Amino acid sequence: MGYTCFDVSESDHVAHVQLNRPDKLNSMVPAFWTELPEIIRGISAEGTARAIVLSSTGKHFSAGMDLAVFTGGSDVGSGSGDGDGARRSAEAGRQRARLRETALMLQDSFTVLEKARMPVIAAIQGGCIGGAVDMVTACDLRYVAADAFFVIQEINIGMTADVGTLQRLPKLVPDAIVRELAYLGGRMPAQRAYEVGLVNGVFDTHDELVAGALDVAAQIAAKSPLAIWGSKEMITYSRDHTVADSLNYIATWQTGMFQPADMMESFSAKADQRDPEFDDLLPSPTKGL
Repeated sequence: MGYTCFDVSESDHVAHVQLNRPDKLNSMVPAFWTELPEIIRGISAEGTARAIVLSSTGKHFSAGMDLAVFTGGSDVGSGSGDGDGARRSAEAGRQRARLRETALMLQDSFTVLEKARMPVIAAIQGGCIGGAVDMVTACDLRYVAADAFFVIQEINIGMTADVGTLQRLPKLVPDAIVRELAYLGGRMPAQRAYEVGLVNGVFDTHDELVAGALDVAAQIAAKSPLAIWGSKEMITYSRDHTVADSLNYIATWQTGMFQPADMMESFSAKADQRDPEFDDLLPSPTKGL
C-alpha cells in the first residue's frame, strides 16, 4: 500500500523503510505517527524480514516533529472570558489530559522499533534533529554519513524532550554527554557521535551509508532469526533490569524458545561449507489486526 511519509520494500529477508519527504526535510507530520507503527508492526508480525533498515532521502535524515502535531486544535488554558472560572479550569484540565495522551501516543510510535522481533538499523545522513533523535535511539544499530549531526532541538524551542531521547540516550552514551546535548541544544557531528558510542560506523557518502546499512542487515538476515530475536529481547530486557532478573528471564526464554534444529543446521552448513538456511519466524498472532 502507499504511504504519505514512507516507501517500503523487502528483499532477501531485509525490509527497507525510507522516509520519503525530502522536500519537507522529512519532518514528522501527523501521518508519520500512524504510518511508522503500522509499518513496523506489520513487518514484525509477518516474520519474513529478519532485519529492518530505516533510512531517509534528501539532504537531511529528518528535521523532527512538525509543530502541526501539537497545534492541531490544542488551546490549553484558552477561554472566551464570559464563563466562570470553574468551567475554564475544567476545559484546561481536559486539554492537558489530551496533551499527555498525545505524548504517550508519540512515544509508542517509536517503542515499536524496540518491540519489533528483528533488529532495526538506522542509516542517518545530514540533520537528525529533535524527534528524529528520539526515533534513532529506539533502533538497535545506528550508522551515519560523514555529514550527519544530532541535535536535541527541544531545548532550543523552550521545552523538554519527551518522546524518548532523555530516557534512551543515557543508556547509549555517558551521562555528561547527554546533559551537554540536552542543556545546550548544540550539534553533535558524526565523528563525535562515533567516538562516544552513539553510532556504530561512519560512511563517506549517503549512498555508501545506505549500502553499508543494507549489508549489515544482510549479515544479520543470514543468522537464525529466532536466535537474533532472542538476543534482541535479552539485550533490551537487561538494559532495564538487574543482572539477576535478566538471568532468570533468559533461562525461562531458552526453555520455551531454544531451537535445536537451527543449531544443527549451523553445524551441518559449516561441515558442508555452505550458507545455512533457517526457517522464517512464524507470523505473529497480531498479523492483520
